[in-house]
Amino acid sequence: MKQAKAYRPENLHYLKMLARQYPTVQAASTEIINLQAILNLPKGTEHFVSDVHGEYEAFLHILNSASGVVREKLDDLFSTSVSRAELDQLATLIYYPKEKLEEISREREDMREFYRITFHRLIEVCRLVSTKYTRSKVRKAMPPEYAYIIDELIHTHYEDGDKRDYYENIISTIIDIDRAPNFLVQLCELIKRLAVDHLHLVGDIFDRGPGADVILDSLMAYHSVDIQWGNHDILWMGAASGSRTLVATVLANSLRYNNLDVIETGYGISLRPLSIFANEVYKDCDVRQFAVKFSNGDEGRYTEKDKLLAARMHKAITMILFKLEGQKILRNPAFGMEDRLLLDKVDYENKCVSVDGVTHPLLDTDFPTVDPKDPYTLTEEESVLIDQLTRSFRHSEKLQRHVRFLYSKGSVYKVYNGNLLFHGCVPMTEDGQLLEFSVGGKKLSGKAFLDYADLTARRAYYSKPGTAEREHGMDFLWFLWAGRNSPIFGRDKMTTFERRFIEDEAVWTEPKNAYYRLYNDPVVCDALLKEFGLEGPHCHIINGHMPVKSKKGESPLKAGGKLLVIDGGFCKAYQKTTGIAGYTLIYNSACFRLVSHEPFVGRANAIRENQDIASTSVVFERLEARMKIAGTDVGRQLQEQIDDLMALLSAYRSGEIVEDHKH
Repeated sequence: MKQAKAYRPENLHYLKMLARQYPTVQAASTEIINLQAILNLPKGTEHFVSDVHGEYEAFLHILNSASGVVREKLDDLFSTSVSRAELDQLATLIYYPKEKLEEISREREDMREFYRITFHRLIEVCRLVSTKYTRSKVRKAMPPEYAYIIDELIHTHYEDGDKRDYYENIISTIIDIDRAPNFLVQLCELIKRLAVDHLHLVGDIFDRGPGADVILDSLMAYHSVDIQWGNHDILWMGAASGSRTLVATVLANSLRYNNLDVIETGYGISLRPLSIFANEVYKDCDVRQFAVKFSNGDEGRYTEKDKLLAARMHKAITMILFKLEGQKILRNPAFGMEDRLLLDKVDYENKCVSVDGVTHPLLDTDFPTVDPKDPYTLTEEESVLIDQLTRSFRHSEKLQRHVRFLYSKGSVYKVYNGNLLFHGCVPMTEDGQLLEFSVGGKKLSGKAFLDYADLTARRAYYSKPGTAEREHGMDFLWFLWAGRNSPIFGRDKMTTFERRFIEDEAVWTEPKNAYYRLYNDPVVCDALLKEFGLEGPHCHIINGHMPVKSKKGESPLKAGGKLLVIDGGFCKAYQKTTGIAGYTLIYNSACFRLVSHEPFVGRANAIRENQDIASTSVVFERLEARMKIAGTDVGRQLQEQIDDLMALLSAYRSGEIVEDHKH
C-alpha cells in the first residue's frame, strides 16, 4: 500500500470536504479496501467499431454478438457437451431473444423443458461474463425486477444438494407463473451487457446505409460508449446546427445515392419544397449528370418520372451547394481554398472551365440559377428554399436529440487506456512534420489543432444563434467536412464539381494527406502517440475512415502493429472495393484481437437459420500479464481516490481533522 501523500495546510479544506462523505476512520478505511479490491480485478473488454454508414442490421448484429465474444463464451462453456446446432440456436437466442423465442414457441408444443434447459445454460453464461466485475456492478447491470433472483442464481453453488433444490425451485416457479419469456429476454440482455464493458465507435454513423437513426437509438441505449466524429457525422452535426451549406450537402449526398428514408422517415424532414422548386426551375434543364445511383435491385421500383424528379432535385440542391461553398471560401481566407472557387471559372460560350490553370470541357453548363457576373449569390427563390429546409433540420426533434448525443459522447479524438482513437488523421507534411494551420494569427498543429477543432465544432451547436462564435463554428464544421487537409477529411480537396461536370477522371482525384503514407512507419506512429502523451509497448493508434482493400492484400495493421485501420467496408457500397464487410477490434485483459467480417446475411436470415456473421479472428498482440483495472485510466482515477483517502486517514490520526461518529 502506498504511503499517504503529504498535504499542505491549504489542502485541509479539501480533506474536510472529503470527511463529510467519510466521517470516520472506519468509513474511510472501508472505502480504501473496496477501491483496492476493484484495482485487482481484470480490465473490462473494450469493443472498437468504425464506419458503419447507416448499415443498421449488420451493426446491431455486431453489437449483439460483441464481434464473436458471446460465441466464444458459449464455446468455452459448452463445446464438449452441446451440439453445434444447439449452440448456434443459443447464440441466436442471445442476440435476438424476442424474435428467436417467438420462432421457437411456434415450433414447440411444450416449452417447459426448453425453458428449464436454456435457463441453466444462460445462467452459466451469466456467471462466466460477470467474473470480471464486482458483485455490486453486476447487480446494477441487472434488470431491477429480477436483480435479486439472478443474483441468487449466479452465486448459487449447484454442487450443494440443498442449494440445488433451491435453484431448481426458482426456475420452476418462473415457468409456472408464465414469466419465463420475459425472464429469458432479460437474461440474454444481461449477457450482452456484461460481455463488453465499453464500446468505441470510431466515426461515420451516417450516410449510404438506410438506418443511421436506428444506430443512434441503439447507441443512446448502450451502457457505455464514446464516439470519435467521422466526416459524415460532422456533416449531419453541421446541418442540425443550422449550416445551410451542410444541409445542402446532406441533401445532395442523399439524393445522389437514393438514400432519403433517413431524412424523410427517420427524421421527419419534408423534401416537398425542394421537389416543387426543382420541377419548376429545372423543368427544361439537362439533368443527365445528376442521375441518381441505385443499389442493386432498387432501380426497378421507380418510374422514369420518379428518376427525372430525383435528378432535378439533385441538380437544384447541388447548384445551391456550390454557391454556398463559394461563399464560405470567400468568407474564410484562412482556409486557403481559393483554388476551389470554380463557378466563376466557367466559360459558358466555349463550355469549359479552368481548374488549377488547366482548361477542361464541361459536360453541362445548363445552370439557370447562376449569374455569370455574380455566380456565388443565391437567387431569391433559392434563398427561401434553403432557409426553409434548414429550419426543418433545426426543428427535427429526433435529429436534434441524436446530435446532442453525438456532442455529449463524441469528440475529434480520444485517448483511452493507452490507445489514441480518431477517425481521419493527424495532418502531416510530406517531410513528416506536423502540418500547421493558421488560427487567429497563431499557428497550431497536432494535438493543439485537434483540441481547437473540437472546441470550435462545439461552438457551432452551443453558441447563441446569430453570434460570431456560432457562425464561425458552422463554417469550421464545413472545413472539417471538406477542407484542405482537415483532420477528419484528410484530403487535399473534395472534387464534387469535377465529378459532376468533367469527363476526365484524372481531375477527380482527391489526394490524401501525407499521414496516410507516413503511418506505415513505426517511428512516425511513436512520435504521434507521444504528441498525445502516450508511450509504451501496448499503445496504438486506432483509425477509421479509409477502407482497407483486403482483396488487394492490404493489411489493417500498419507500422508493425502500432496502428490499426478498422474500416473494412461495413457499408455495402464499399464491399466491392474492400472484399470484406468490416473490421472490428476487441481489447480484453489478455490481448488485442482483430476480427474481419464477411457480409451479413440479414437479420431475418440470421434469426431463421441461426446464421452468424462469418468472421475471422486474429490475436495480433498479447499482454505479458493479464491487465488489471489498476493499469487502466479508471484505475489511475481510483488510485488518486485511494491516495486522498489515505491522506484523510493520516489527518484523522494526527488530529488535524476530528472524526464525526454521529454523522
